[in-house]
Amino acid sequence: MSICVLGGSGFLGTRLVCRLIKDGHRVTVLSRDREQHKHMLVLPGLALENCDVYDPAELAERFRGQDVVINLIGILNERGFGGGGFRRAHTELTQGALRAAKSAGVARFLQMSALNAAPDAPSHYLRSKGAAERLLHESGSSPGWTIFQPSVIFGPGDSFLNRFVSLLAAVPWVFPLAKPRARLQPVYIDDVVEAMVRCLARADSIGRTYQLGGPRDYSLRDIVAWLAALTGRRRLIIGLPDFVSRLQALVMDFVPGRPFSTDNYRSLGIDSVCTSDGLAALGIAPQSMESAAALYLGAFEDNARLSRCRAAAGRAGRTGPGRP
Repeated sequence: MSICVLGGSGFLGTRLVCRLIKDGHRVTVLSRDREQHKHMLVLPGLALENCDVYDPAELAERFRGQDVVINLIGILNERGFGGGGFRRAHTELTQGALRAAKSAGVARFLQMSALNAAPDAPSHYLRSKGAAERLLHESGSSPGWTIFQPSVIFGPGDSFLNRFVSLLAAVPWVFPLAKPRARLQPVYIDDVVEAMVRCLARADSIGRTYQLGGPRDYSLRDIVAWLAALTGRRRLIIGLPDFVSRLQALVMDFVPGRPFSTDNYRSLGIDSVCTSDGLAALGIAPQSMESAAALYLGAFEDNARLSRCRAAAGRAGRTGPGRP
């Protein structure tokens, strides 16, 4: 098939594009700045094109001749505080992409959403995702849509487990953790990719929403404690009471990069745990966080420790007996 991917250069998009090309599909990735993602051109047969993804007319031109459009574009935080950034990236972009797909005669539209997405959800992130889902439900039967609602996705290069590993390395001795009792059902990136690939070949997936989660759920505290043990960092993890968690989020709103925000805090107010098993419905047995993440986090940490040992040995050699 000819498949056009929005957000194809991101964490999930890169993995999905590689799989689609491996399966023999013709893939086009649209980007606002092609030059930033030229490394993707090593993929055989990939078309990487500049496009203003917020312009429905330009999207319609790019979508002509495509069999499928996959929308993966999403943000975890916005620059401002009023939700406008989330609405633009999630709701308005989806509206324009749907209009363009209909105009270009695209048959299928796959939408990456989020677990707990709803127009009345507590956070701007989840509300904007929910509003985008409503647009698909109201769009009729053309294009034939499928929605995916994953819990938090983990995998090599993720911004979830890797972020906590970095924070554990940066914060010595005592680690203050906001929303420690929030429950999550982490799902491995390759299982999400597999779900999307299988839906491409299944007509019965049209008009359906699939919740995607791993084999078990955890508290956020359990996840951070496991990461600390895996990476060999002894930390006393202090679960913050709710009002302190909110205060921490408020402070982090003004930290560059926003490792945690008020909107993240609000999203964590609802457990990100599946109420239906979308992976099982597609015949997929999910990989556990312990087995899958240990392969890349453990190897990364082993290499990091080896590098530190080499550096220390080099310094000792340079300053040891007989050295100037």
